[in-house]
Amino acid sequence: MTDEIDNLPLWQPNPNTVGATGMALFMQATGYGRYTDLWQWSVEQPEMFWSTLWDFCAAVGGKGDHILIDGDKMPGARWFPESRLNYAENLLKDRSDGEALVFWGEDKVKRRLSRTELHAEVARFQQFLIASGVTQGDRVAGLLPNLPETLIAMLATVSLGAIWSSASPDFGVDGVLDRFGQITPKVLVCVDGYWYNGKAVDCRQKNAGIVAQMPSLLKTVVVPYLDAHPPLAGLANAVPWTDLSTVERQKEVLFRRVAFDHPLFILFSSGTTGVPKCIVHSHGGVLLQHLKEHQLHSDVRPGDRLFYFTTCGWMMWNWLASGLASGATLLLYDGSPFAVRGKILFDYAAAEKMTHFGTSAKFIDASTKLRLTPGKTHDLTALRAIFSTGSPLSPEGFDWVYREIKQDILLASVSGGTDIVSCFVLGNPVLPVYRGEIQSRGLGMAVDVFNDAGQPVRCEKGELVCRKPFPAMPIGFWNDPEGANIGRHTSSVSPMPGATAIFRR
Repeated sequence: MTDEIDNLPLWQPNPNTVGATGMALFMQATGYGRYTDLWQWSVEQPEMFWSTLWDFCAAVGGKGDHILIDGDKMPGARWFPESRLNYAENLLKDRSDGEALVFWGEDKVKRRLSRTELHAEVARFQQFLIASGVTQGDRVAGLLPNLPETLIAMLATVSLGAIWSSASPDFGVDGVLDRFGQITPKVLVCVDGYWYNGKAVDCRQKNAGIVAQMPSLLKTVVVPYLDAHPPLAGLANAVPWTDLSTVERQKEVLFRRVAFDHPLFILFSSGTTGVPKCIVHSHGGVLLQHLKEHQLHSDVRPGDRLFYFTTCGWMMWNWLASGLASGATLLLYDGSPFAVRGKILFDYAAAEKMTHFGTSAKFIDASTKLRLTPGKTHDLTALRAIFSTGSPLSPEGFDWVYREIKQDILLASVSGGTDIVSCFVLGNPVLPVYRGEIQSRGLGMAVDVFNDAGQPVRCEKGELVCRKPFPAMPIGFWNDPEGANIGRHTSSVSPMPGATAIFRR
């Protein structure tokens, strides 16, 4: 979306390969030849669309006979009221020996886990949680970098029907307490420190200060990152991650299937207008929305290698984690995106044959200023898509990607937010890419742009809104049983003011 509409696309789908994309296959399965018509059907017939999507993406669980109750209420609509499923079961359904994840901690640490190994690690941590008294509805919090242990702890937590919440270890003590203090977790998983731009950052004193002010904690688990055997002094009921092997190992993860709208994640608003709001997202809503965005809009296929540069305090971490449900290998990274003379992420992309590279508009802008030329310095043959979010991608950012990275690539500028832990508008492998524009509205998302009078507009600025309910709407706020904050904070308005409506297709 931009004030100027360029008539010539920067990229167009290859007619010889576009038919193999998830979006094209879904269009074929539903009988639609144009994306505009498919999108219109998806918002006018939401019950049929979301039910069809469940089947097409092979979601694991019981769908039930009814899809939507009170579909005219926003908020208030109830999706798949008879469904029983578990988010973690969908992410761990593949038990093959293929790679589940690769991790780079700058140029300091590299690790790999197969899907079989990931399943075993989740089972091990699940047994620890059970032994620690964690049950359905309890909260487990992670103050962690984007490590394999973070993914393991999250999957073990939600497999039990407990609720996961995470924050980045670069937050201050007050910032962490403002968030986790509201949700009273039983277990905190933290790290001894992390690397940033080649320097070690010690977190032990911060951890002690946080734990001392969280009386709800029964256990604190410390993940070693800087030190193989970090000291635990000052941490009440602390257990090193490496000692969890003493807990009885169980080959199979136990999956507790829960209601579609059972709490899965608690994410936090920025806190710019007071204490951060605790936004609660559901098992079914997150799963279906992410399956749709990965398999259809991002064309993530089994065996693809999916990367997003993110901390665990940003919703893109949750979005990245869901890639396991579509058969992707997750490429995890922790540290500065400009480590090793600004080239570390492109080193990673080349070495691991990355297929999908997710980043921010600020990273692309900074790479432009650094005059990086990754298309010349790195083998990016495997790369098929680049995602940009966090802020609007400038027309010059589009130019840099197609000039200095690759001409034959889908560049998807996307916008959504923590409120929906997903996207309102995003990429599309069957549509062209135009300079400075977002490609399309998401399927099932009744997105429009309104002026100040609440009227839809085209080719002028307005507020991006979503007019109808969808499954990934948050189910509420923690400690808000009367729903007092729903109307004020869980609105249909996206964090993208000043959008210019184009909607070419």
